[in-house]
Amino acid sequence: MEALDLKLNLPSGHNVLGFEALGSTSDLARSIGDSRDYADVPFLWIWTKLQTQGRGRRGREWLSREGNLTTTLLLRPGCSPAKGAELSFVAALAIAELVGGVLRGANVQIKWPNDVLVSGKKIAGILLESAASETDRLEWLSIGMGVNLAFHPDNTPYPATNLAKEGAQLGPLEGLTRLAETFSFWHGEWQARGFAAIRMAWLERARGIGQTVIARLASEETSGIFEDLDETGNLIIRLPSGDKRLISAGEIFFT
Repeated sequence: MEALDLKLNLPSGHNVLGFEALGSTSDLARSIGDSRDYADVPFLWIWTKLQTQGRGRRGREWLSREGNLTTTLLLRPGCSPAKGAELSFVAALAIAELVGGVLRGANVQIKWPNDVLVSGKKIAGILLESAASETDRLEWLSIGMGVNLAFHPDNTPYPATNLAKEGAQLGPLEGLTRLAETFSFWHGEWQARGFAAIRMAWLERARGIGQTVIARLASEETSGIFEDLDETGNLIIRLPSGDKRLISAGEIFFT
């Protein structure tokens, strides 16, 4: 498996390993993370033209056709797993800014926890994976990101779209360069100002605040009014009983 010689103008501290085809960029990120290779690279992007065994949350297949942006960012943040989970919100903001910068005037929103939508249709998804040490510090964290630039899947439980269908053209490598720039900015905000700044920016793009949502959890389903995001990224919904409930993991759907 030989890496491509890519000449990209990335922000300081960012490097990229590019390939013609991979089974999964996240699998390669895991292998590199465990091996400690590239440990001196703060932001290592793993990119492929074609991914044949992509996956999303809960082990779902992720369609990764050539022409879309398929990448995984490998980090070694050295923080707790709970702190590292905040980076999913950083990534969602970075993708939303990328998409919004190309689709001027479009309604670009984020659906909790980290799907990016255009006019209510999913255009990007994010998958976090990590490994922690015995002292509960992250050895590595990977952020798998897929952005529908030219194609999108059909027959999904939610509407989907792609950048070309919405009226804009963007190549995968240009998309990767722009994503590295937007991620670098929001990661800097996270480091300098903490999750509070990320939370406020995320809420400004949040889909469905004040609306009834259905939350599908691992072993149950519940519904309520989407009220807020707490200081750690949990979804706050108000149940029909009037009680508040924190949702830390799951998927939400709009009624």
